[in-house]
Amino acid sequence: MEEPPAGETDEAGRTDEAGRAEGAVRAEGAVRAEEAGPDDRSVRAVEARRPEAAPHSVRTTSSGETPHSVRTTSSGEAAHSVRTASSGEAAHSVRTASSGEAAGTVIATHGLTKRYRGGQLAVDGLDLTVPAGSVFGFLGPNGSGKTTTIRMLMGLIEPTSGTARVLGHPMPRAARAVLPHVGALIEGPALYGFLSGRDNLLRYDAADPTADPRTRRARVTAALDRVGLTAAGGKKAKAYSLGMKQRLGLAAALLQPRRLLVLDEPTNGLDPQGMREIRSLIRELASDGTTVFLSSHLLDEIEQVCTHAAVMAQGRLITQGAVAELAAGARGRLVVTTPDTGDAARVLKEQGAGDVVITDDRVTAEPPERELADVNAALVKAGVRVRGFGVERASLEDAFVALTGEGFDVAG
Repeated sequence: MEEPPAGETDEAGRTDEAGRAEGAVRAEGAVRAEEAGPDDRSVRAVEARRPEAAPHSVRTTSSGETPHSVRTTSSGEAAHSVRTASSGEAAHSVRTASSGEAAGTVIATHGLTKRYRGGQLAVDGLDLTVPAGSVFGFLGPNGSGKTTTIRMLMGLIEPTSGTARVLGHPMPRAARAVLPHVGALIEGPALYGFLSGRDNLLRYDAADPTADPRTRRARVTAALDRVGLTAAGGKKAKAYSLGMKQRLGLAAALLQPRRLLVLDEPTNGLDPQGMREIRSLIRELASDGTTVFLSSHLLDEIEQVCTHAAVMAQGRLITQGAVAELAAGARGRLVVTTPDTGDAARVLKEQGAGDVVITDDRVTAEPPERELADVNAALVKAGVRVRGFGVERASLEDAFVALTGEGFDVAG
């Protein structure tokens, strides 16, 4: 994940609102403990204890008109909670107002830029449009500006210039109205290691004073089941693997229905089976009407699960659009299957094919600018025993290479 330059800290990027609300959280602790009900008082009692060091993360723990919480941790620091109450009118406006944005747009940025102290340009003039109801892949190598962009969208840091609108409202100014409708998992979950996975979720849910304490345990049980952690719910979080922590963080984001779910590298640390399960869950959420904004450096992951995508490199947006259209913008590879690979490669070069590669009994190349039937005929005329001939569909990786002239490790 991209980090501020040496000597920078997240404190420089925290919103003023977060700092003002920090003290209010401690004062509200006793009140929330009473609201949480007797089953959760033991969880509330440990609030002052420090969680294990974890990367920065954001959680919104409510829906509708419910307040939200933002949790952040950095090495050696205790997690803190920022809670802001949105009025009924503000929450209602998120549902009804487009504020000049197209009705089908969930995220829109214009010229969004972030330059850290010291001169590092992390995001450079980003113009991004995320359609409602899409599974939107935010693609780019590590260090390309993805996480910095997400942190600006969630109001965690202020942009240097440009604008960002989420659910039709400007961020970070409208964070109180917007964030109750957003679930997020950014840079990994912040967990209390001495609590079980179930108790971590109970604590997240108890931070929402309007959540019904009578159904709290049912919501937590459903969230654990949804991410495949039912059997491990009683296990202490400090004993969780990285993949299990990712699942628990996703469960925290799913405690309430969301209009927008923002996931930063959600399959990080998961085994292949776990990755398939999370992808299936993402598709299920999208089918229920939730817009999913998914950042990843894995081209294959984006192609499998996303309907739309944007490609970032070195802080700049290279392209965006429907995944099928992005892939269609790149030409597929010509593939010839033959035992006579050397002769086939020679003929393909004579026919104008480029980037000819021999692998076992296959010869692949960039198709020449001529009728492919004539290329096949030339191979046969030269005595090449052609067992297979055709053009493979271009992948998102092909499109990325065509756009940037370079690739990156699609296996992570």
